[in-house]
Amino acid sequence: MTGLDWVDGQPYSPLYGDIYFSRHSGIEETRHVFLRHNRLPERFAALPPGGLFVIGETGFGTGLNFLCTWQEWQRSAPTSARLHFVSGEKHPLTAADLEQALALWPELEAVSRELLTQYRYLATGWNRLTLAGGQVTLTLLLGGAQETLPRCEMAADAWFLDGFAPAKNPAMWQPALFQAMARLSKPGATFATFTSAGDVRRGLQEAGFAVEKVPGFGRKRDMLRGELAAAPEAAWRPPWYAPPPPVKTGAAAVIGGGIAGASTAAALARCGWQVTLIERHEELAREGSGNPQGILYAKLSPHPTPLTQLTLAGYGHTLRLLDALLPPDKAVRQACGVLQLAYDNAESARLAALAEAGYGDRLMRLLDRAQASSVAGIDLPVGGLFFPHGGWVHPPAVVEALTAGVRVVKGRTVTELRREADGWHIPGEGEDIRADVVVLAQAGDSGTFPTSAYLPLHKNRGQVTVVPATVESRKLATVLCGESYVTPFRSDGTHTLGATYAPFDGELSVTTADCKTNLAHLNELAPSLHAALGADKLDSAALPGRASLRAVTADHLPVVGPAVDAAAFNACYARLSRDAKLKLTDTAPWLPGLYVNAAHGSRGLLTAPLAGELLAALIAGEPLPLPTPVLAAIHPSRFLVRDLARRKS
Repeated sequence: MTGLDWVDGQPYSPLYGDIYFSRHSGIEETRHVFLRHNRLPERFAALPPGGLFVIGETGFGTGLNFLCTWQEWQRSAPTSARLHFVSGEKHPLTAADLEQALALWPELEAVSRELLTQYRYLATGWNRLTLAGGQVTLTLLLGGAQETLPRCEMAADAWFLDGFAPAKNPAMWQPALFQAMARLSKPGATFATFTSAGDVRRGLQEAGFAVEKVPGFGRKRDMLRGELAAAPEAAWRPPWYAPPPPVKTGAAAVIGGGIAGASTAAALARCGWQVTLIERHEELAREGSGNPQGILYAKLSPHPTPLTQLTLAGYGHTLRLLDALLPPDKAVRQACGVLQLAYDNAESARLAALAEAGYGDRLMRLLDRAQASSVAGIDLPVGGLFFPHGGWVHPPAVVEALTAGVRVVKGRTVTELRREADGWHIPGEGEDIRADVVVLAQAGDSGTFPTSAYLPLHKNRGQVTVVPATVESRKLATVLCGESYVTPFRSDGTHTLGATYAPFDGELSVTTADCKTNLAHLNELAPSLHAALGADKLDSAALPGRASLRAVTADHLPVVGPAVDAAAFNACYARLSRDAKLKLTDTAPWLPGLYVNAAHGSRGLLTAPLAGELLAALIAGEPLPLPTPVLAAIHPSRFLVRDLARRKS
């Protein structure tokens, strides 16, 4: 997060030596430059019911451009239409500075207040904010435009080419930026910018934009506007990871009533789909999502691996989602923080490197032993990395909140998926459910259909143990994590310990051996808490617990994206077995309307909700909430591509 200075009551960047907006009137400057010269009021009004409009922006700054656009959207667009605003920012403001800046514009108070409520838990990379009940989506890309835009997946209708002046910030106003804009634009996409600098004009023209110089705002004599006149030649990209064609809104069926299925159903419903969620049990969240307490646990790498990027984006998304769905209370959610303890030298080094990685200084902070003990409320043997916004949540309560307003069919096991001329059919007693889109969200059973049998999903067994709180154990104020975890007590007076993690051996009943393992891990994690609970005197055979399955893959990444006809895929890309570097261009043989959201392992609370948003955006043709390398890393087709590459001669 970046601080700012105030000069004559106006925000000013000491880093760039430039103002954030016109001293004459920032709000009128935005309306003149970006709204009027992109013709937004009339274009918004002309949208059909359920229409989508996408705007790309190169500098979020104080959010003034976004808020003015949102306000105009409320005035002009059909109520069922959706606005998606994608904005980059290398130096995001702190929430306090943003609030102070936006206080300059009382007429924007309603939209400013909602933005400020969501403007939290931001991390380096992709941040998804859902506003106006899902009608408006803001995707904030935190990082330099040169790094983020090339990894975007979107098709913009209009661009706000903003940022500090080219003379103050030349690193941004480069040909690569203009070329990325062109690649990410729909035919005829418009742009507007406050500057009329010759290098900017020439760079836009070389990227394929027709450019016109028009009167600027206030003291600025000229500005530029235009539209994409010549679409750039598309660079090669692996066709097996390219998004399939969008699907027109209609009926959707989601199979699986856990966090992944509920999140997907909720995201699709917000996009206007008529969703049926199908669960084989008589109640939702009966399997992996049924534990009494789930930990918002972001185990990250100091290196920006695909898993770390996914977890960071998912962590913030889940926290914002929970703020909207479940106010904290002792029964279903506690935002008490999560303390990851440095239980050995290797973990200590990893946590120290994480604290220096620059992922978000407000997301985590390193504590020594005394500080960690103070935060935890009990004596700890070591320090660790504290995530102040984390905590625990009751997963069934999350599922229930997500599925409010969604049609749910319980007690129905899906054994057959049939593709017919009018879409997918799910046969069953009493009702043949028809859907244009089907999402498989059954964890390890998502690969049990012939259409998805190529997915190498494995099942791991995990068991938690529930122990009664004591007067001393109630002092624990935060979740403790290491190679195991323990939660502060719930309103029912219990702590949860866990969880064991081992390949599924066919046994799902609670075992005394696993209870003993959880108690032993607690002693290693926090000996003082182990003693406070009188754990040595507890009867492991009598302690309640819960065992469930987690779906995993060999690369520890989830499986999220469109499904293909595996036999046709192998035939289409057979040449990769001879040369894995071939730049083939054949379109992948998608199974139209079939998608997967599975294999989230023990990270489901963090990654499954964002995966649901990803699938809804992918199906609707909206900007995607993750960078392209991460999309490829979690794509269902990755296993087929790897198998082909390994068979090369």
